[in-house]
Amino acid sequence: MDLREGFIVLDDMRNVTIRIGKIVEEDEWEPMGPTPRPHILDLRYWDQKLLERYEPFYAPMQDFCNLCTMGPCELSHNKEGACGLDLKTQKARLVVLACLIGASSHTAHARHLVHYLIEKFGPDYPIDLGSNVNIEAPNIRLVFGIRPKTIGDLEQVLDYVEQELVRVLHTTHTGQEESYLDYESKALHVGMLDHVAMEVADIAQIVAFNYPKGDPDAPLIETGFGVLDPNKPVILVIGHNILPARNIVDYLEEHGLEDVVEVAGLCCTAIDTTRYDPKAKIVGTLSFELRAIRSGIPDVVVTDEQCIRADTLRECSKMGIPVVATSEASARGLLDRTHENPDVIIEDLVSGKAKGVLIKDPDKVGEIAVRVALEIRKRRGKKELFMSEEELKAEVQKCTGCARCVFSCPHNLRIDVAMQHAKKNGDFSKFKEIEPSCIACGRCEQSCPKGIRIVDVIMKSSLDQLKAKTGKSRAGRGPIQDVEIRKVGQPIVMGTIPGVIAPIGCPNYPRAREELGQIIEEFLKRRYIVVTSGCHAMDLGMYKDEEGRSLYEKYPGVFDAGGLVNVGSCVANSHISGAAIKIAAIFAQRPLRGNYAEIADYILNRIGAVGLAWGAYSQKAASIATGFNRLGIPAVVGPHSAKYRRAYIGKFWKKEKWWVYDIKSRKKMPVEPAPDALLVCAETKEEAIVQLARLCIRPADTYLGRQIKLTHYIELSQKYLGCLPDDWHLYVRTEADLPVKMRDQLLKILEDEHGWKIDWKNKKILEGPIRPYDAGFNPTLVEHVYEKYTGEKIVR
Repeated sequence: MDLREGFIVLDDMRNVTIRIGKIVEEDEWEPMGPTPRPHILDLRYWDQKLLERYEPFYAPMQDFCNLCTMGPCELSHNKEGACGLDLKTQKARLVVLACLIGASSHTAHARHLVHYLIEKFGPDYPIDLGSNVNIEAPNIRLVFGIRPKTIGDLEQVLDYVEQELVRVLHTTHTGQEESYLDYESKALHVGMLDHVAMEVADIAQIVAFNYPKGDPDAPLIETGFGVLDPNKPVILVIGHNILPARNIVDYLEEHGLEDVVEVAGLCCTAIDTTRYDPKAKIVGTLSFELRAIRSGIPDVVVTDEQCIRADTLRECSKMGIPVVATSEASARGLLDRTHENPDVIIEDLVSGKAKGVLIKDPDKVGEIAVRVALEIRKRRGKKELFMSEEELKAEVQKCTGCARCVFSCPHNLRIDVAMQHAKKNGDFSKFKEIEPSCIACGRCEQSCPKGIRIVDVIMKSSLDQLKAKTGKSRAGRGPIQDVEIRKVGQPIVMGTIPGVIAPIGCPNYPRAREELGQIIEEFLKRRYIVVTSGCHAMDLGMYKDEEGRSLYEKYPGVFDAGGLVNVGSCVANSHISGAAIKIAAIFAQRPLRGNYAEIADYILNRIGAVGLAWGAYSQKAASIATGFNRLGIPAVVGPHSAKYRRAYIGKFWKKEKWWVYDIKSRKKMPVEPAPDALLVCAETKEEAIVQLARLCIRPADTYLGRQIKLTHYIELSQKYLGCLPDDWHLYVRTEADLPVKMRDQLLKILEDEHGWKIDWKNKKILEGPIRPYDAGFNPTLVEHVYEKYTGEKIVR
């Protein structure tokens, strides 16, 4: 055997089969850290550090377990199940299952995308996120330990993620884990894996579909129910996977129909479609799905996967709207007609012979959806929205005032009162008061003994304000540029940029859109950085000022003080965690490769970033938040937040829990309880605003940084709660930390109410519960990291 110009030549070898697998090039761009491709227990020691300080708090919605046939088992009053499981451990197991569902959704999405793109473009298609993004995959580098150069490299990352998810799922079987803290560690592991999978998905679609690559000036997109044009054929795409929507856009452009047919979306498919084609429109979040379908505006509905109502086919069938399902995740009981003649499929859908079809090949969806929309609009013409005026009056007359609708409504909206006003006086104005708080879930209709179409009545009565729900959202820009990180890394770590607020949840509760906008604008005005994604990013586009401008029109899209950054859809949340990781890598020069605990420790102690989920919490959102928590980033959830079942709460009075190692003295030193929680609930916007400001405080803040953060915390508490926060004194290390305008007043309170000793001549704190701050200290919680990188033992 010899080697000639790269070919292997075999002499006199018969019946020999040689298989060459993937050739892995060892790229020594950075020394490998201690935990590349961490197994389920490899970061358990870090989780134990977090869970020791931030103790899990459970708010069980039921006190029994029925996951196996030995049950149901009552677990209240210190009882155990047939397998020996107690209530606290069962709640932790359910948290793990919720996170597994969320992470699996993103991972399956990523696998689908990568598989499709490799088939289309080949495994060697390069990963290029632009000249300003050199750290292209911070989560993958940190966890998996490679720099992905091609789409093919992403496959091995998904292999690892899927393997670990199965390992964690295995632990939830009956007769396994008995420690609630170990279940919490497993939930944190799943959350970390979720951010890796999301990064794979978004990198793949950015490079293959030419989305914006960190562009702070990405286009503004029309957003809201009112942007739908009922005069055009409308294709409504719903879900989270861009592939079907992309092929619809391509078909329209290939046939010169882009100005004839309108493409609009709900949920993250909407965001990703507008990243691909800025002419597409965003209708809104999941709470708008029933509204959009019942309006009758869509001519065809295309569904892919995740965050789609489970009655979509039934609701569309009532309206005569055909459905094209495109994902194995939601086949909707429809016949798989992927390989049939498109002409036959289209005729069956247009004629009503078929209510819907399953088309698994996204390349075929474009032709079918566009041709069906055109033909249906030609035959059907324009329809009246929701119902006619005569139908509206007839529906209201059916009401008997039984109030079952009120009791079944998640928010107890007084639908009965509105019905009686309309029935007796012809006054429909009460429905307009209800509409902003209605999430159009349809539970009221299910309980109505007269079968009144209550959702339609509310929407028809409020049609003018429903049409006014419009705005502008900035298209998802993708990653944060390295040059932006270089600019803001120091002021974020030092605290002179007071914090990074990341609204990342699913707003489906009353007044969520308005309240979310008010919360975020408060922080934008105060020069915090706001980074958003997914449903929150869409709803922020519909929050407008008195001049009709959305927040995206008022504030720049740069990752800098006072900037409002939309990174993209749900999977783009990885760019938010990635930004925190990049600060540690670019500003602090910390090695990323397989070095999770050190980076998470750096973020926990130095980077004032906080997540916000202001609305209903899906399993995906639960997994995303838990991934942020493992990385040392707190999250505020609410309203209805007690239903989230679990929080991570630090107890400031347990002073032995609040310490770091001072690398200069190599000894433990006490620090203030900052941040004082990793996952905390807020039931009102006022409470949430104050919580967010407090959770941006970090032990490593400089004097000026702490002064700025305390100023905002105290001012916001006085503005929204009408008082000083009851814990502000816990964050004071020296008099330099105090807000300048309030220094005398606060020093007096420290002396009179908290027993601090003050030198009034020099206005100096002589003694308090925390020793004076040394601006040079370098906090770390992980002995293992210190000893590994310094070779020195910690002095206890």
